[in-house]
Amino acid sequence: MTRLLLIPPDTRPPTLDHPAGLARMTGAEVRVPPPGALPDFFTPGDTGLLRTWLLDEAREAETLVVCLETLTLGGMIPARRVTDPTEDVLRRLGVLREVRALNPGLRIFAFGVIVRVAHDNDPHEEKPYYGEWGHELRAYSAAFDRHARHGEGERAALEEARAALPPDILADWLGTRERNRALHLAALDLLAQGTLTHLCLTLDDTTPYGLAAFDRRMLEARADELGVWERLDLYPGADEVPCTLIARALRPEPVRAWVRYSGVLGAGAELIYEDRPAGELVRAHLRAAGCRMADTPDAADFVLAVNTPGTRQASFQPDFGAVDTPMRNLPAFVDDLRDDLAAGRAVSLADIAYPNGAERRLWTLLQTLPLANLAGYAAWNTAGNTLGSAVAFGKLAPLVRDRAAHTAALFARMVDDALYQAFTRPEVRARLANPSPFDLGEERAEAEAWLRELITPRIRALWARHFAHTGLRLDLGEARLAWPRLFTGVFPLEVRA
Repeated sequence: MTRLLLIPPDTRPPTLDHPAGLARMTGAEVRVPPPGALPDFFTPGDTGLLRTWLLDEAREAETLVVCLETLTLGGMIPARRVTDPTEDVLRRLGVLREVRALNPGLRIFAFGVIVRVAHDNDPHEEKPYYGEWGHELRAYSAAFDRHARHGEGERAALEEARAALPPDILADWLGTRERNRALHLAALDLLAQGTLTHLCLTLDDTTPYGLAAFDRRMLEARADELGVWERLDLYPGADEVPCTLIARALRPEPVRAWVRYSGVLGAGAELIYEDRPAGELVRAHLRAAGCRMADTPDAADFVLAVNTPGTRQASFQPDFGAVDTPMRNLPAFVDDLRDDLAAGRAVSLADIAYPNGAERRLWTLLQTLPLANLAGYAAWNTAGNTLGSAVAFGKLAPLVRDRAAHTAALFARMVDDALYQAFTRPEVRARLANPSPFDLGEERAEAEAWLRELITPRIRALWARHFAHTGLRLDLGEARLAWPRLFTGVFPLEVRA
């Protein structure tokens, strides 16, 4: 039995329970740090406790999947907020050399997240001042990158953006980016030296122009110098990377995926939170997981079915201008999936038509399929989050040894991504008194009461319709919110034989 150590970006179900569940369905033993070592929302984890845990566990493990921000800064969100000096961060990174010395056979799959330029003025996931100055910081970010790429013609716009910000706030914000960039440059050195087996550096909530794109080019240039591209992936993503690296680690041999889009022009669809079209994002996520594109369905190890928007993602559904258009045909897409399943192909479905949840129309059409026969399903948050999960499901499909664990992972994604994110979450929001997207405050208890009332019967109905015939049993816990906001729900469930 493979023993895998997982140090996640935080403790939300999609970033901790989901990747751990993917590993466990293959029969792997998954060990995670104690709760005190991991972050709680924007409160950082204990990096000292994490170091101790890792040194204790590494001797008997075969594989480590580690978020660099958790290891050195207390978590992915704390990494954008804490003031830890660069020298402390790089010193903490050194524990990876120590564990390789203790266990030379340990394979270390690491990932870091290039600091995002948040689309929303969130004062909790970013520095507190972002709630007031987010718009101006985003404008500076885009102007800086335009100037860096296009030269003096963009100088006036850059100076105007700089003048709109208090100097101390801009200096602090840029200093955080510089520190975290130093962490990623040091990780590239560890990759070149052989300490790391594979490294993913990802862009969270990125755009074609901005400081994240500037950082990406700097890291790419360093990768060129080091000659490490064979073991490096640099692309848009974040929360899903533990799934990606677990798939790469547990099934290291390359596999082929046949990509089936919901429209013939799906590969060219534009995405809200990524800097490239859907087809290039798909290729990036396949490569990161150790997959390649197949030329035909019969030559593929699995089918990656991708529901893309007609031309561009939209935030609210239904959207008939850019998403649900004649540029695709959902009934024909579902027909193709039915044929794939009937032919015995492993099918993993990635629904990226809208960010932050399944497309409601597609979900309705999918009810005619035997959903329990899918190898994987995902429709959560960004297109990158969804694709990473779906690709991992597909790649690991032949390794499934624990049918109950696979069903639990599959069903959990349907509950979260479709039942909650697409249907229940907007209904809960509508029942509250204009809740803040950043902090529910005193409305949290009411929100959780509505959540349980609305989603519990839907969960049971989905199981009864599509999974009851499997002979497996569902034990359902009480739904709640992961943090004091509606964005992420927690739906405790256990599937048993």
